[in-house]
Amino acid sequence: MHHGGRLRQAAEEYGIALDQWLDLSTGVSPWTYPVGAIPLASWNRLPECEDGLEQAARAYYGCPSLLAVAGSQAAIQALPRLWRSRVDVPESGQAGLKVLLPRVGYKEHQSAWHGAGWQVAHYDGVPPQRLGEGVAALVVINPNNPTGQQLDRESLLGWHRQLQGCGGLLLVDEAFADLDSAQSLSPLCPRPGLVVLRSIGKFFGLAGIRAGFVLAEASLLGELADELGPWTLAGPSRTACRQALEDRPWQVLQAQRLQSASARLARMLAPLGGRLCGTGLFQTLYHPRAETWHRRLCLEGILVRLTDERDGLRFGLPEAESQWQRLAQALPLLLLP
Repeated sequence: MHHGGRLRQAAEEYGIALDQWLDLSTGVSPWTYPVGAIPLASWNRLPECEDGLEQAARAYYGCPSLLAVAGSQAAIQALPRLWRSRVDVPESGQAGLKVLLPRVGYKEHQSAWHGAGWQVAHYDGVPPQRLGEGVAALVVINPNNPTGQQLDRESLLGWHRQLQGCGGLLLVDEAFADLDSAQSLSPLCPRPGLVVLRSIGKFFGLAGIRAGFVLAEASLLGELADELGPWTLAGPSRTACRQALEDRPWQVLQAQRLQSASARLARMLAPLGGRLCGTGLFQTLYHPRAETWHRRLCLEGILVRLTDERDGLRFGLPEAESQWQRLAQALPLLLLP
């Protein structure tokens, strides 16, 4: 697997100094929440729960039952093992533990479920209306990264009802849901057999603090907390995260500029042809020449994300006007023979 953001690797491969790159590879907001002063106690003392962070998160997500974790990645890796222990394994053994995952999407989900001994099956775009016998878990990335596809709340609840009838799990990854929460299941948690993952890194531009939340029933959160161990989120990260979640005026400003920038990026990419899709945080261009175009952009010192299937390019958002102009000057080079 590979992820966006490996700027040092690209700098070495293409012989371009690190500070000469325009990095659009991550899908993280280029506007970072302006974290205020961090009290010395946050550095000096071990972090403690219920210091105001959980209260702020409950209000922001509209969910009373949640757990702060070191980025949603921590939960992605641990949950398949925990849910396996809750499922009655049939006589057929491992073959009877099936999870449905999107064929295109964040591949760490697949790695974690496969590593926990589940039989992995894929769906294209939208899960089947009837999940079928033997499916004990369904993973939905909503909106999807990198396709931007968003499934509606009623469909998600329909799949949840199916799974709940057989003791199964619906896991919804809402890492990119902050800009459009109309279809979010976060306010409907907790429910048996439903887990929602939320991330602070994308919308708030705070990927470096490694903060996220798991929204689920208290019993499952207790098991997850035991699995992850104490102090999963550092004190300074807890402080920064709480400030960001409580600052509603900044959140409104952030949403406005992200939506505006994403629309501008879509207009800029449209003349290239292909199929364009995305969210308020990125635009993905699917095109037969994606691999060639990725290399051409790298030669210009512009790093974007080549999709795992190597058939598309995911563009994050430029911040400064000079970055927009640099991208605009490079894009016509992609149309050369």
